[in-house]
Amino acid sequence: MRILLFGATGMVGQGVLRECLRAEDVSEVLVVGRTPLGMAHPKLRELVHRDFFDYAAIEPELQGFDACFFCLGVSAAGMDESRYTRLTHDLTLAAARVLARLDPGMAFVYVSGAGTDASEQGRSMWARVKGRTENALRRLPFRAVYLFRPGFIQALHGERSKTTLSRVAYVLLRPLGPLLRALFPRHIVSTVDIGRAMLSVARHGAPTMVLESGDILDAASRA
Repeated sequence: MRILLFGATGMVGQGVLRECLRAEDVSEVLVVGRTPLGMAHPKLRELVHRDFFDYAAIEPELQGFDACFFCLGVSAAGMDESRYTRLTHDLTLAAARVLARLDPGMAFVYVSGAGTDASEQGRSMWARVKGRTENALRRLPFRAVYLFRPGFIQALHGERSKTTLSRVAYVLLRPLGPLLRALFPRHIVSTVDIGRAMLSVARHGAPTMVLESGDILDAASRA
């Protein structure tokens, strides 16, 4: 498989990239990002691109992929709905619409979040925007769209969030990871689980378009 990956410098994206590079059936991973990763691997290719709202200049590089794993995301903390919409809904759809035109045969996998509001009418701003994003992705003519809604994510191989608040939270909660997984085995997923689940749905599909934490674990077990 040839994989297109957005968000490889974030905590989830780091874990997804690791699993993609380890997978025997993945021949190439093209990472699209604003800054270089600073790593090398025979399967890895990087495309530094500054404007995530305009892909006209690099469209030829984005063709011929079997799946896109879209792991880009920002925290809604301190943002109003207009700005969060631009950096979540508008940014995601700017890439997805181009890819649906160039590679309609690909599977598009989007990292959303537990509690996303598909009705787009709830009181939670971030959940409404995520729901609006999910619904727009559903309407695009990809071979398949999968919407991942993880809750608590356990980083297993040194993956780090790009935001200070998230890094602090994960440092504080890390010692509780094994306990939380023991108490809530269907609600805690790791970065490994997410990466393996993405590869699994790209290979074999999934019974449902929306994958909550338990569904992600099931998909990872089939990888």
